[in-house]
Amino acid sequence: MEIYPICKRMIDCLLSLVALLTLSPIFLLIAIIIKIDSKGPVFFKQKRIGKNKKIFYILKFRTMRTNTPKDMPTHMLQNPEAFITKIGKFLRKTSLDELPQIINILKGEMSIIGPRPALWNQYDLIAERDKYGSNDIYPGLTGWAQVNGRDELPLEIKTRLDGEYVDRMSFAFDALIFLKTIFSVCKGAGIKEGSERI
Repeated sequence: MEIYPICKRMIDCLLSLVALLTLSPIFLLIAIIIKIDSKGPVFFKQKRIGKNKKIFYILKFRTMRTNTPKDMPTHMLQNPEAFITKIGKFLRKTSLDELPQIINILKGEMSIIGPRPALWNQYDLIAERDKYGSNDIYPGLTGWAQVNGRDELPLEIKTRLDGEYVDRMSFAFDALIFLKTIFSVCKGAGIKEGSERI
């Protein structure tokens, strides 16, 4: 049995707990702004594929209106901008909408680093990931594919990068991806609204 996956889970729990406590004022502020900006819940829940293809509900701050079609990737909407709220544009641009996934990490449904969890009905993505063993590990808040193009990557390249992560998974590699994620978020790189954003 490999030791790193056990250590990785311990690191995930420790860092996500610290992050949740530290960022709680920001959570509260975002929640208040979302409620003022539009009608609907603060959080958005969506069925995703977890480790060993187990279904779980991912958490995000709600960035879209309540009349948005459910279980549909943003790129399939005819006019995605019409469904995104005012604060939602900012949250998506800065990736702050992803922060509630810290709760998913604490619950043992996700990891900080790993392939982004697929929607339950993205059968082509799920099947392609099966080839690389990417469905056999915890999905992540960020991952190797995300720091190498994110929304701009075609499915084949994205899944190949996810497979590369499985092969190279280590503390050093995770640390590299974490640092690259911070850099990418600061630049706003790879985010293309109206594209598949998973």
